[in-house]
Amino acid sequence: MRKYTSSDIRNVALISHVGTGKTSLAEAMLFLSGQNTRLGKVDNESSLMDFEPEEIKRRTTISSSVASFNWKNAEINLIDTPGSANFITDSKSCLQGVDNAVLVLDALDSLKIQSTKLLKQAQELNLGLTIFINKLERENANYQKVIDDLKSSLVSKPVLLQIPIGQEASFKGIIDLLKMKAYYYENDESGKFTEKDIPEELLDEATILKEEALEAIVECNDEVLEKYLEGETLSEQDIAMSLRQGIQSSQIIPIILGSATKNIGVVQLLDLIAEDMPSPIDRKEIKVLNKNKEEVTRKLSENEPLSVLVFKTIADPYAGQLTIMRVLSGEFYSDSSIYNSTKATKERIGQVLKLVGKKHEPVQKASAGDIVAVAKLKDTHTSDSFSNENNPVTVPVIPAPSPVISFAIKPKSKGDEDKIISGLKRLMEEDPTLQTSRDPQTHEHILSGMGQVHLEVNIEKLKRKFGVEILLETPKIPYKETITSDAKVQGKYKKQSGGKGQYGDCWIEIHPLAEKEFEFVDKIVGGAIPRQYIPAVENGIKEAMTKGILAGYPVTGVQIVLFDGSYHAVDSSEMAFKVAGSMAFKKGALQAKPVLLEPIMNVEITVPEENVGDIMGDLNSRRGRMQGIDAEGATQTVKAHIPMAEMLRYAPDLNSMTSGAGMFSMEFSHYEEVPAHLSQKIIDETNAVKEA
Repeated sequence: MRKYTSSDIRNVALISHVGTGKTSLAEAMLFLSGQNTRLGKVDNESSLMDFEPEEIKRRTTISSSVASFNWKNAEINLIDTPGSANFITDSKSCLQGVDNAVLVLDALDSLKIQSTKLLKQAQELNLGLTIFINKLERENANYQKVIDDLKSSLVSKPVLLQIPIGQEASFKGIIDLLKMKAYYYENDESGKFTEKDIPEELLDEATILKEEALEAIVECNDEVLEKYLEGETLSEQDIAMSLRQGIQSSQIIPIILGSATKNIGVVQLLDLIAEDMPSPIDRKEIKVLNKNKEEVTRKLSENEPLSVLVFKTIADPYAGQLTIMRVLSGEFYSDSSIYNSTKATKERIGQVLKLVGKKHEPVQKASAGDIVAVAKLKDTHTSDSFSNENNPVTVPVIPAPSPVISFAIKPKSKGDEDKIISGLKRLMEEDPTLQTSRDPQTHEHILSGMGQVHLEVNIEKLKRKFGVEILLETPKIPYKETITSDAKVQGKYKKQSGGKGQYGDCWIEIHPLAEKEFEFVDKIVGGAIPRQYIPAVENGIKEAMTKGILAGYPVTGVQIVLFDGSYHAVDSSEMAFKVAGSMAFKKGALQAKPVLLEPIMNVEITVPEENVGDIMGDLNSRRGRMQGIDAEGATQTVKAHIPMAEMLRYAPDLNSMTSGAGMFSMEFSHYEEVPAHLSQKIIDETNAVKEA
């Protein structure tokens, strides 16, 4: 490995919605930089970056992968991120580990919601941004439409730096507007090109567009702007300095063109990354939290105390966990100890590694600004921080979103329960958006994730990595029951069987209760029920409430007033009064007009503007109630309250309605009464299952 400093490093993530060619672009970069002897292809399974079997099968990126290489004396750490909504949290997590992002857009397809979300995240993190419009060789490619769409979505000013030579199948090169040179590419995917003068028929257009680009660029540096306004000739150094400053300050976003699979324009993108995009030290400082959770700053320097963010982990049952991290300040070495300030534990560092896809290259140390990996750490997971033990700090992270789809899981083979739990735990360490839980009401094991494909991929990983299979079933809805009126009843338990009998007698009032799940009021006077038996009455009622009287669902929202009763000096006992309390509740609940309750979810659905009508119509069919609509650029977010029962399979339905462009999130809001026409059907179905 050559030696390099923090100022030589360029940390770059490739981001966008699915299918724009990010991985093909990464493969072209690795080929041109000499990290691969051939141009890797997703379609023929020769990709260095998409190497997981699940990715090869689906021909799409599922998990972010890292590759380090050198270009023009810059050490580039490149992260190829997923574009699917099922895995977009992985992409957002990786954005916390870089200084720059290249938004890859399809010349046929323009912007979609996932690209807009990732672009917004990159802007919030103040990353240096560049846009690469890909697939100009395709039929119906229209880069100008993409630029027009971008203008309404970008906070910063988009600046076109190139125009194409030829269109669609005749696309054969690009014109650099700043250098006013034409680059004609070989038609062999080698990335080789010949520099020539601009063709006569494109010269006028190039001259006009150069002036437009210059006007935007020179505004980023006061000295260069003054020269420009005074009519002085600007040097290449003047333009480059102003361009770098504009990218670093987020005033402008350069747009360049090309074809990743044809290896056209990738050299110019690499040059832009190496020469003009920010290094770690250009970001000057970072914000961290000290042990008192107070915000403090640190300079991005090797001489500062250590601060490291773990932004990705990869679970492997054989090689052990691979932990990928960004060194924000300070440095650490191979064969040393490091302090996990999130968990307050020490970890032993074996070999520090640089990655190229699944290939590992050992290095001696990790310095400020670099991205490295370490294998077989015991207690460190995604979003953890490392720092000095005597000066611990943690790096703030973007919280993982709530899952949007859940299934009940069962082992395919008996006896695999422990292996399944262990395997899922390892996968959850790799992917924080994958969650498991046990529903205390239905007693089902629930697996939750960001979409149907997300869960299917993790089930495949579970089988491949840990040798166990699970079955997915639609989870039971955690319905509840409540009462809607008052009742006054007696619960009397009297049993005589020859010896000592059983006797418990209580009178209760039962009332609806809006503020709490349950309240027990003791109004016994004069010793009608001895004090030692009153808790038994309450316990009997609570036990009866766990299995309601309509369909066996837990009862909530009830006040019980114990106001009278009687006892027998010999036959009364705690057990007898517990049974009496249970009998009184069951009788009273039946008289108090019981109803079924269902969980209602807060749902937010983000879709392109043209899909809003379809979404609202669909929500009406799901018994949804609109709570509002927020507009943002070309997308709109619909907010609604919708019953959980109507949302169990919403992810594939939304995907179908929006052609993959929609996203949604949901969380529990409250319980509401089930409409009468549905309530009886649910009760009948539930009781039929219990009797079967």
